[in-house]
Amino acid sequence: MNKKEIKIGILQQHNIADCTNNIKRLAEGIDDLAKRGAQIIVLQELHNSLYFCQTENVKNFDLAEPIPGPSTGLFGELAKQFGVIIITSLFERRTAGIYHNTAVVIEKDGTIAGTYRKMHIPDDPAYYEKFYFTPGDLGFHPIDTSLGRLGVMVCWDQWYPEAARLMSLEGAEILIYPTAIGYESTDSKEEQQRQREAWTTIQRGHAIANGIPVVAVNRVGFEPDPSGQTQGIQFWGSSFVAGSQGELFYQASDKEEESIVLNVDFAHSEEVRRWWPFLRDRRTDQYGDLTKRFIDQK
Repeated sequence: MNKKEIKIGILQQHNIADCTNNIKRLAEGIDDLAKRGAQIIVLQELHNSLYFCQTENVKNFDLAEPIPGPSTGLFGELAKQFGVIIITSLFERRTAGIYHNTAVVIEKDGTIAGTYRKMHIPDDPAYYEKFYFTPGDLGFHPIDTSLGRLGVMVCWDQWYPEAARLMSLEGAEILIYPTAIGYESTDSKEEQQRQREAWTTIQRGHAIANGIPVVAVNRVGFEPDPSGQTQGIQFWGSSFVAGSQGELFYQASDKEEESIVLNVDFAHSEEVRRWWPFLRDRRTDQYGDLTKRFIDQK
């Protein structure tokens, strides 16, 4: 069977309060990854700034921007300059009072190939995303690019097998998750490890269940809580690329910034799905209750 090997670049970065500095380092990282042969470069969630959702502060809406806008213009120029596809993650201002957590896929000619608005919005201590983000309304649809059909989602979406399945049923050749997730400082070391392992395991399960590779790119490093109500977030990094049988091709450090290029064979999914025909054996006639919130016990 013919191979379709794509070089995936992942950029795991620690962010600071200076957005200009963050973007400068992102641009340098994209430059470096492109020179090392990356064809698709994946950035972490909300990569331009600190993770501002630790507090509910209306001033943070000033960080939002339209799409197309300044960031899609900047990353579009980089994509065109280096001939790479870039997966960005932006705070979108749709109109006054409507904001989204939006991934934008930028084609290697600098144009926008497509967008995805984060569908599952968490609301937990230090992750007050419901205050900022309107739930996505674009559905779970892969984005066509010159290198393949990309199933791009964002962070909290990565815990939901339904989302991964819908992307895969519509022909996604790979699942890609820009991410911002970390440890709660008061949890024990054992509990922190369980959470990080669960995060990796669920996504490897999506790869196995759907027979396609998965890429997750997380931020790394400590970011304090400006309100002082919590002890901040230690983002756990651990960005990874898994194959279509869930095998780990690479997993980054949980403490350090990293920049990695890996070969991923999109065509191998065809073989895996022949060996493990999960899509063939699905009982679609029996899954109607999946659209219910909960099935009450009789």
